[in-house]
Amino acid sequence: MNRPVHFEIPANNPETIMNFFSTVFGWKFDKWDGPTPYWMVTTGPTDTPGINGGIMPRRDPAQPMVNTLDVENLDATLDAVAANGGTVVVPKMPVPSVGWLAYFKDPEGNIHGAMQNDPNAK
Repeated sequence: MNRPVHFEIPANNPETIMNFFSTVFGWKFDKWDGPTPYWMVTTGPTDTPGINGGIMPRRDPAQPMVNTLDVENLDATLDAVAANGGTVVVPKMPVPSVGWLAYFKDPEGNIHGAMQNDPNAK
């Protein structure tokens, strides 16, 4: 099964959002050392139910919150998305030292991420 493993919250002001979720829910934030501004979110201990995520600057006024699914083969997943009424909206791209990522719309127009783990992705 391909389970949600990560969420992303876009924000006009990431610091405000991080302060909100830290104060209200106790979430922790660490700046990611990558090519774009991004903060990793820890929502709780790893031995309890839940997923962690990220905060990123909003790139588009209509940019939604996105859940990312772990997949074994990203290329096969994107083919299956297209064959079953979905649409790839951001093609496969590397996330250095993490894996491969793409975004797609389901038949209802909701955006999701799909991530294939591959520490050698460049």
